[in-house]
Amino acid sequence: MKSLKKIIPYLLILFMVGIFQVFNLQVGSAATDSNPVLVPGNFSQIAENVGPAVVNISTVKSIKGGGRVFRNFGPGPFNKEDPFQDFFNKFFGGDQQREFKQRSLGSGFIIDKAGLIVTNNHVIENADKIKVKLKSGDEFDAEIIGRDPNTDLALIKIDAKKELPVVKIGDSDSLRVGQWMVAIGSPFGFEQTVTTGIVSAKGRVIGSGPYDDFIQTDASINPGNSGGPLINLQGEVVGINTAIIASGQGIGFAIPINMAKGIVDQLKSSGEVTRGWLGVAIQPLSSELSAYYGIKDGKGVLVTEVFTGDPAEQAGIRPQDVILEINGKKIEDSRDLTRTIANKAVGETVAIKLMREGKEQQVKVKLSKREDSKIAGRMQQNPSGDELGVQVAEITTEMMQQYNLPKGEGVIVVEIDSQGKGAEAGVQVGDIVAEINYKKINTVKNYNEALRKIKKGEKFKMFIQRLNAGFLVIEIVK
Repeated sequence: MKSLKKIIPYLLILFMVGIFQVFNLQVGSAATDSNPVLVPGNFSQIAENVGPAVVNISTVKSIKGGGRVFRNFGPGPFNKEDPFQDFFNKFFGGDQQREFKQRSLGSGFIIDKAGLIVTNNHVIENADKIKVKLKSGDEFDAEIIGRDPNTDLALIKIDAKKELPVVKIGDSDSLRVGQWMVAIGSPFGFEQTVTTGIVSAKGRVIGSGPYDDFIQTDASINPGNSGGPLINLQGEVVGINTAIIASGQGIGFAIPINMAKGIVDQLKSSGEVTRGWLGVAIQPLSSELSAYYGIKDGKGVLVTEVFTGDPAEQAGIRPQDVILEINGKKIEDSRDLTRTIANKAVGETVAIKLMREGKEQQVKVKLSKREDSKIAGRMQQNPSGDELGVQVAEITTEMMQQYNLPKGEGVIVVEIDSQGKGAEAGVQVGDIVAEINYKKINTVKNYNEALRKIKKGEKFKMFIQRLNAGFLVIEIVK
């Protein structure tokens, strides 16, 4: 018995140590699961694997005007006008007809062993000469295979007379905010510069064109990085570094590789990009419009105008239809519809689900070719009223029944810009525009035609019916 009493304390100690060890293992396991490693050990392998397929691009362009000082200012991406041009024309006007050689630098990456290289359009646009320098130091003259200014993408080719290293292409749709990224390029001419950061945001719209859908990253991107790859930790290209905000630090933008794939394929096969065209003017669904049309998730776009003779009219689509889906894919907003249709082949027939007067319908539309110059001219002839910050719609049967509106008289204001001229003059959502300068308004087309006849800076009158307030006359300066 005495010997048992001596052993008990030792047994208790062993038991407590065992409990502690089990507890410690559980805590360690939990800590491992909830606290993953946040910083990769290094990015060296990615740089070594991808670097040989990243190239430095230098160009020479002939330009006129601006003199010695002006040559230091080059055009930015997306063909934006140089803000200094008027200044230099004024103070160096005597020198403005001289021709100068402007040099610029950019980056690119090889996608084909035969020497096909993806870069930005603004890197090579209007270039008289394009030179490509490989990591090995070898230099080659390049030719342009095709360009697409709308997305700022270009495809060029070199003849190296040997197989070249190529990048692996990834999936930009699978990117998550916070994911690590690597950028390789030639900022300020410093070739093979490797920078790192994370995906700061997706789907950014920066006002560069109708197909904005940028990846935002805080990986350092500077002039000269344009056209270079944005790479994930698997060493795959998921974006094309394209733009920066001049006054910002740690804010760069890249074209998603999934958007670029189809464009590059078209440039490779035909040297140009063709896009599908539906033939409608559209606007996003505000929360009020979504509630009015009974669109619970708020997704879709409102058709404001159907262009005569175009595919939508031929298929029976009408103004005030709400487009919900294309080929079974939900349409999130106006930009989503524009991109979805643009990515379809010319002549392709698509199934469109739409909402009309509270009922879902299906129509099939055979798409035509999008012609930007023709569209621009048409938009000028058919303004939407945006210059006033006022969006109007025709009064449907459903509207009349729900709000006891007069039949076939006027158009209803469905959206208004709080900073626009219409809001400043006192126009409100829900107002019915019955007349403009004593001319009766019954359709959106009438409304647009009436506005077209009014000169900029001219004062005109809107005769408006406001629910529960009667009739009003509002004066607006266009």
